[in-house]
Amino acid sequence: MATVDLNDVRKVYAGNVEAVKGVSIAIPDGKLCVLVGPSGCGKSTLLRMIAGLETITAGTVSIDGKVVNAIGPTDRDIAMVFQNYALYPHMKVYDNMAYGLRNRGTPKDEIDRRVRETARTLELEQLLERRPRELSGGQRQRVAMGRAIVRNPKVFLFDEPLSNLDAKLRGQMRVEIKNLQRSLGVTSVYVTHDQLEAMTLADLLVVMNAGKVEQAGDPLDIYEKPASIFVASFIGAPPMNLLPVGQGSLPANGMPAGAATIGFRPEDAEVVTTKEASGDALALDADVEAVEPVGAESFLYCAAAGSRIVVRVAGRAVARPGDRLRVIARAEKLHWFDSAGRRIG
Repeated sequence: MATVDLNDVRKVYAGNVEAVKGVSIAIPDGKLCVLVGPSGCGKSTLLRMIAGLETITAGTVSIDGKVVNAIGPTDRDIAMVFQNYALYPHMKVYDNMAYGLRNRGTPKDEIDRRVRETARTLELEQLLERRPRELSGGQRQRVAMGRAIVRNPKVFLFDEPLSNLDAKLRGQMRVEIKNLQRSLGVTSVYVTHDQLEAMTLADLLVVMNAGKVEQAGDPLDIYEKPASIFVASFIGAPPMNLLPVGQGSLPANGMPAGAATIGFRPEDAEVVTTKEASGDALALDADVEAVEPVGAESFLYCAAAGSRIVVRVAGRAVARPGDRLRVIARAEKLHWFDSAGRRIG
C-alpha cells in the first residue's frame, strides 16, 4: 500500500497545448480518489502520467514517498484497469489473470494460489477455462480487475472501467469495486466523467476543469458547498439551479456583498400555496414547462425569473405543464457566487 502525491504536475503537448496546468493532489494510503470532469479536462492525461504512460512536463509524481518521474510503467508497482478490458482474446481467463505474474517470473505454485484466490473473491471460479468472447461485459471487467489484483500492486489505476456497461451493470459494478477496494485497502485512482459514479465511489473527489483542479475533498462536502459555478453545475443530477442576481424576488437582506449569481439545489426548493414567503427566502413565480416522473419523485422543469429551474418533489407531481407555482428556497439552502463564478462564504 502507498500514498500518491502530485506536486504542481503539468503536461504540455506540441504547439504549447497545456493539457494539465499545475495539479497538486495528496492521496492518502488506502483511499480511493476519483478524478471527475468533462471530456478534455485533463483527467485521463493525469492518470496516464501517474501510470508512466505519459511523460511529465513539469512537477513531480510520488508513490509511497518516492518520485517516479523517471521510472518506467513496469517498475512503478501499479496495476491499471482499462475501459476496453484489454484482455488477450486467445487466452483463457486463468491465463489472462496469470500473464503478468508469469512475465515477472513468479513461481508456478504462487501464480496458481493467487489466481484461484482472486477468482474466488470475484466469483470467477467457474469461468477460469473460458475465453473472453464467452463472457458478458461485467464478467470481462471482473477478469480485468482480477488480473490487476493478483499482482498485489501498491496502487490501482482505473480508466473509465464501467463506461462500456449498461446502466444496471454499472450500478452493480460500482458497488463491487467500492467493496473490493475497501477490503483490499489498496490506494486507488479512478477516472470517470460520470458524476454519480464519482460521488458514490470516492473517498477523495477531485473535480477537474480545463486542466486544473476546481475543487477537491469529501464528495458530500463538495455537493453541499461547491467552490464555483462550474462545480455547482457539474456535480448533481439535475444540477444546481443558478439565477443572476437582480432577477425575480431576491432576499436583499441576506445577499452578501459582491454576489452576482444565486443558486439552490432542486431538492431544496419548495412549492408553497401562499403568495408571500418569509423575508429570508428566495421566492419565485414559476411556470411549469415539463414534468418528469421518475418513480419515488418527480422533477418539475419551470421558467422563472427569466431563467429555467428544476424543482424536485416527492412522489407523483400534481402540477401539469402550463401551471403557475410559487417556489421558495430557504436562506440556509442558498448558494452565492461572485462575478468570477467563485463561491462567496
